[in-house]
Amino acid sequence: MTLLVERGTAASAARPRPPSWIPALTAAGGLATAAAVLLVLGFVVAGVTSGDVDWVELITTRTWDAPSGAFGAGAMLWGTAAVCAIALTLAVPVGWSASIALSEQLPPRIARPLRSGVELLAAVPSIVYGLVGVAVVRPFVSGAGDVPGGDSLLAAGLVLAVMVLPTIVAVSVDALAAVPAATREAALVLGLTRREVVRSAVLPLARPGMRAAVLLGLARAVGETIAVFLVIGRADGRLPDPAAALSSLLSPGQTLTTKLGGPEPVLAGTFGDHRAALSAVGMLLLVTVAGATLAGSRRHRSRVHRVRLFRARRLRFATDRAVTAVRMAAIVLPLVLLVALAVLLLSRGAVGLLPSFWTTPALGASGGGVRGQIAGTVLLVAVAAAVSLPVGLGLGLLLGEYAGSGARGALRTATLTLGGVPTILLGLAGYAFFSTFLGWGKSWLAGGLVLAVVAVPVVALTTTARLDQLSPARREAAQALGLTRSQVIRSVLLPYARPAVLTGLLLGLARAAGETAPLLFTATVFAGAAAVPSGIVQQPVQALPTHVFALAQDAADPAALASAWGTAVVLVVLTGLLLLAAVPARRRLEGSS
Repeated sequence: MTLLVERGTAASAARPRPPSWIPALTAAGGLATAAAVLLVLGFVVAGVTSGDVDWVELITTRTWDAPSGAFGAGAMLWGTAAVCAIALTLAVPVGWSASIALSEQLPPRIARPLRSGVELLAAVPSIVYGLVGVAVVRPFVSGAGDVPGGDSLLAAGLVLAVMVLPTIVAVSVDALAAVPAATREAALVLGLTRREVVRSAVLPLARPGMRAAVLLGLARAVGETIAVFLVIGRADGRLPDPAAALSSLLSPGQTLTTKLGGPEPVLAGTFGDHRAALSAVGMLLLVTVAGATLAGSRRHRSRVHRVRLFRARRLRFATDRAVTAVRMAAIVLPLVLLVALAVLLLSRGAVGLLPSFWTTPALGASGGGVRGQIAGTVLLVAVAAAVSLPVGLGLGLLLGEYAGSGARGALRTATLTLGGVPTILLGLAGYAFFSTFLGWGKSWLAGGLVLAVVAVPVVALTTTARLDQLSPARREAAQALGLTRSQVIRSVLLPYARPAVLTGLLLGLARAAGETAPLLFTATVFAGAAAVPSGIVQQPVQALPTHVFALAQDAADPAALASAWGTAVVLVVLTGLLLLAAVPARRRLEGSS
């Protein structure tokens, strides 16, 4: 007995202390996210209160004529809803089908490289999608729909569908992979086919994570500015007749983000009804994202899908083969898009593969290379990664472990709303706070912090979706050993969540690396910046996305356009290498979780 007591005492003494950094990390994640939300809301509210806003007129009318004082955003609301509906209608079935095939039907040695190929689409920056939209999508819509120029809501929706597809696939695969293997084995023992196992056993458990994937895709679709800006036509007042809603998709239009991304926010001044109306458009955008989040986050009662085992065996297996063929086709589509995109980039931007283009500085308006732009982009992404990883992980732990049901709903809504904030609005708010209020001017640190805001929601939501799939038995077993909550998080939750954290970080950084609008206001100049900043205040950098944007404005100059495509190739290669370099690390993490 004495020996047992001594052993128990020794074991208690050897037990590690609860890690104090975990509560601090979750608190920092919640506070940083709250500060970012308050910064954006404060900027918008300050603008709304700078003049008079007729909210009824703003929402219900379509006429936007600043000189005459008419500010109606009805057509912008319709345009936003239309392009998002087109994007999700195309991307969600393909993304979910592809994720099921990758997770449930293909062996890992084949699924892993295919998944990496799909995720490479996420490495394509928004400005590059905009260039592709101008070069390919607009001519396609123009020829297929007899649309002069091709600028239309349909063109914008097609571009957005490709942009949100890799996010839906990556997050959905993580959600499916988190379903315990024992669940599949138990269903197979009952004699179910592969399709029936997925439908009746796997999807009910993976549904929350797959729904989060759609919400992340919706957040990006609603908040996208630059790519939509280049292909939608930016026509005010186009509110269709209900009987001709579908045909209106072939007409130019306007969304809430493209209105904010145009010249008006800069030209409206710092006060008055015009600025108030533009800020009210930003408020409508935030409310739209929050409403979509609340609708998508509602708890749905799980339904048990009954499998009719008395059906003829031949019919069941024929159905299984047909569904498998459809899902395999869903994998082929994004891969075909990736190959087509690579061919287009290489055919028009082959200069981006030359070593001299990477190692020489830019000269004049369109000469030289992009050495300074590469250095600035790497610096901005490094700052964003250093900030978004701990903040996003802390927020994910707060959502998945610490927050109660009511607080979790509010935090989740705030997080998804922040993820859907258009980057042009983040850039304007960042300029008002960092550049003006703090007096930094254009600064690399301000740009990195704004890009971190872009990545944090992706990291947090993918982490939370992964934690939601954790088997209660594992958590209960750890608690039965007498571990505190912090010790359970360190020993059980964090190892389990590491693959999703890495996926979220890579997706977030891939998106942040290609952002253009925030950097235009907070961090970058076209030329004249030092390669290595010597401080924080008035220390801008050059960056690849803004370099592409500046060159693309001079499309009449063949040299400038060729340099823009070459710079786009460099940007895609860098972000692609970022994703590919992390594939081995993710495999090791998935194997150890």
